[in-house]
Amino acid sequence: MASDIHMPGPVCLIENTNTQLVVNPEALNILSAITQPVVVVAIVGLYRTGKSYLMNKLAGQQKGFSLGSTVQSHTKGIWMWCVPHPKKPSYTLVLLDTEGLGDVEKGDNQNDSWIFALAILLSSTFVYNSMGTINQQAMDQLHYVTELTEKIRAKSSPDANEVEDSADFVSFFPDFVWTLRDFSLELEADGQPISADEYLQISLKLKQGTSPKDKNFNLPRLCIRKFFPKKKCFIFDRPTHRKKLGQLETMHDDELDPEFVQQAADFCSYIFSNSKVKTLSGGIQVNGPRLETLVMTYVNAISSGDLPCMENAVLALAQIENSAAVKKAIAHYDQQMAEKVELPTETLQELLDLHMASEKEAIEVFMKNSFKDVDHLFQKELAEKLARKRDDFCKENVKASSDRCSALLKDIFHSLEEDIKQGVYSKPGGYHLLMQTVNELKKKYLQEPRKGIQSEEVLQTYLRSKESVTDAILQTDQTLTEKEKEIEVQRVKAESAEAAAKMLEEMQKKNQQMMEEKERSYQEHLKQLTEKMEQERAQLMAEQERALSLKLQEQAMLLKEGFQNESRQLQREIEHLKNNMKNTGGGGCILI
Repeated sequence: MASDIHMPGPVCLIENTNTQLVVNPEALNILSAITQPVVVVAIVGLYRTGKSYLMNKLAGQQKGFSLGSTVQSHTKGIWMWCVPHPKKPSYTLVLLDTEGLGDVEKGDNQNDSWIFALAILLSSTFVYNSMGTINQQAMDQLHYVTELTEKIRAKSSPDANEVEDSADFVSFFPDFVWTLRDFSLELEADGQPISADEYLQISLKLKQGTSPKDKNFNLPRLCIRKFFPKKKCFIFDRPTHRKKLGQLETMHDDELDPEFVQQAADFCSYIFSNSKVKTLSGGIQVNGPRLETLVMTYVNAISSGDLPCMENAVLALAQIENSAAVKKAIAHYDQQMAEKVELPTETLQELLDLHMASEKEAIEVFMKNSFKDVDHLFQKELAEKLARKRDDFCKENVKASSDRCSALLKDIFHSLEEDIKQGVYSKPGGYHLLMQTVNELKKKYLQEPRKGIQSEEVLQTYLRSKESVTDAILQTDQTLTEKEKEIEVQRVKAESAEAAAKMLEEMQKKNQQMMEEKERSYQEHLKQLTEKMEQERAQLMAEQERALSLKLQEQAMLLKEGFQNESRQLQREIEHLKNNMKNTGGGGCILI
């Protein structure tokens, strides 16, 4: 689905009914048609805080997502609206609006945590929307962030005696944007004006102390600092008089507070310019079908009582896409061979060269469309299928050559066989006349083009089948002496032996060519695999270096703020990450 995507309004992606999360097939069908990379923006916050208004603005519409002007929470589950990206035509913007957290009607708020976790897992930009200032109440309402490590796993099986650290999460967590609605404070610190981002940074400072109260104060702040390296803050004035808030969908910008209108425009501009494509570990860009798979994998895990696991989701995605990559590669090979090959080929090498060129391109197609091919199982499957295709072509080539040669011989030697039946050569001097005719017909046969690799073998088989007839004519030719007949018999035997030796040599040559082709094929697979592994290693190193840089920045801030214990804890994570980077930098290619 290109930039002409048209969704007139949002649809429910994940429905929250009776405490069960259910995926909507209609929404999945929409995602499956989006071939472009997706920028996924999710918004989360307490109910009735104006989340939907911002999402409608991002969609470029006055209405769409339900605003819910009463205390009753409108959005049940996660709603999705896919629109053309207003600034990046090669991308699709996917907007996810979540049901309001802390809805008093629901009673059981267990799903609030899952909705929060899913919004983080699926998005590339995570918007947290709250009312008023960033105070302790606002932080307490963001308690879901402190539960993330209990709701999400980065790896299916963390290393022995090792707890997952924030580096595992940072590699796939979205950027964090905090939107503060109906903000009434003056943005200043120590009498000096500050930006919204500086206000957020000050609000995330930790408090010295080890009491339970201090720990509760610090925990959400630590989590936000560690999990979301890129943070942004926007403040919004109240858009209009409180009594008119329920009419926002019908009010024009000139009826709203001008400051609010400008703040909403700044927010949209930032999201459009800075929100990244949803990317998985390894630099894998997510498109519609990939997002569809992630949604299903995560919701299925939650429904079955498991924790959503990023690594498992990527592997599930890899299974689907690597299988498709094999099919795509084979289809490309088939197309190339259909265009290039005309059977029979004059030599086996000609066919093998065509196969090799097509195989090389097929491997390239596979490498381009595959990822996380654990133990290279799918590449091995491709190699086996291509080897079978090659062998099938070789068999077809032999048959095509044999059929053409047999048909040629039947046509060329037809008159000779009729003459033999008529006794034309059963007379004195008939043998020499027969040999002369056979040599002329052989010459005519050998001059025929595109006989293929079976030319000599089919000819010799044909001539051997006529030996008894030829010998009978030789023996009854009265113009030849017994000695001449014996000499002729020996000559024919020698000629036959020479032809057999030539065919044996040709067979050995073909076997050698097949062995060389198999080695070439192995080396081509190995070469492209090595290149891909180097690219993946470089990508992983870049991710780890980015995570290390962020941890070092956070450690420097902790030290500056005087938090030695937290800094030491972070140092352990830094050392662990450095060890992982050493392991990533080494290692070699596993032969397939």
